Amino acid sequence: MASLTALPANFALGLQLIDDAHAEDPRTTLNEDGNTKPYELHYACKMTKWLAARCPDASPSLQLACRAQHFRRWEIPRNSYPMTRPGYLTWRAKQKAQAASQIAELLASSSISPALPQEEIDRVAALIRKEDLKSNEETQVLEDVACLVFLDDQFDDFEKKEDIDEEKITSILRKTWAKMSSKGQELALAMDHSDRAKTLIGKALAQ
Repeated sequence: MASLTALPANFALGLQLIDDAHAEDPRTTLNEDGNTKPYELHYACKMTKWLAARCPDASPSLQLACRAQHFRRWEIPRNSYPMTRPGYLTWRAKQKAQAASQIAELLASSSISPALPQEEIDRVAALIRKEDLKSNEETQVLEDVACLVFLDDQFDDFEKKEDIDEEKITSILRKTWAKMSSKGQELALAMDHSDRAKTLIGKALAQ
């Protein structure tokens, strides 16, 4: 898989600060090598992996935004809002706003030298809020990457949940597909999915 353009030293330090925060996630998951890892750190690494495939020449700001996509998400549990569609949308809006604010504060840290330009910090925050999704290429790339991580890392477990039937799964897949650019869709189709996932994706795209 492709690799990303190396970050300037101060952006690389910003990325390390992001990962240090991810490492505080009390939730854990198993890596591909079988070792336990904080969940948000695992997710962030997956975001970087798919960003390299989707946009190997991604700007430093886009690299940081992708790495911080779910910044400190565990602080706002999904079940803290009603388990309804409006509740989900409210939770997502709150999560994005808080993550963007926290990242802006983190990247303005005096420990980063030379300091990151304020316009770059603002850009990272705007990307995390997914501003101008329909018109900004970098925001669309971030959306593609988030969808790719869902399909690669989360979909197989998601579709096994007992409370989610096939109709709901195919509906979610169609909505995910519609969020992606043609480049993102191309990468998704090339993934090595399970046979069950391939069947469900085929049904979703055929409707």
